Amino acid sequence: MVSTSEFRNGLKIQLDTDPCEILEFQHVKPGKGGAFVRTKLRNLLTGSVVDKTFRSGERFEEAQIRECEMQFLYSQGMEYHFMDTKDYEQTIVMEEQIGSARDFLKDNMVVRIRFYQGRTVGVELPTFVELAIQETDPGVRGDTVTGGTKPATLETGAVIKVPLHVNSGERVKIDTRTGSYVERVK
Repeated sequence: MVSTSEFRNGLKIQLDTDPCEILEFQHVKPGKGGAFVRTKLRNLLTGSVVDKTFRSGERFEEAQIRECEMQFLYSQGMEYHFMDTKDYEQTIVMEEQIGSARDFLKDNMVVRIRFYQGRTVGVELPTFVELAIQETDPGVRGDTVTGGTKPATLETGAVIKVPLHVNSGERVKIDTRTGSYVERVK
């Protein structure tokens, strides 16, 4: 059991019958009345985000989430095939369960997959990935000074904003949490 005083970002609790992940929380002690905790929770089964308020001291069961390191093999239509790196067992994950992670997923990438009661509830990519730029407008001499950006299509098909001096064929480092350009890779 987990008390509201033990809340932290990323904690997974059982709320009603669904597992939820705490995205944000704030302990509030008003001048009058009892203390409470405001939270922003993501339902791991549906992906919906809700704001909930709990009385201070309320207790919740911790959600039993199992995480496995798996290697991405290939995608076929709406199905993504992964292999467990320990026992080589293969798992199929549907596209809606992967969400925005599919934009930066490439062959042989090792990711963490979360399971709840044998059902896939999420895919977590490495924080940073290196991908090649497949197509973008050519850079012009002197573009490093202005600080502007332009769209670039990555090898996975995702489109991100990159600085004007970056060209097609170059490799860039991407932050998978925000989907933003970090730096050019030499």
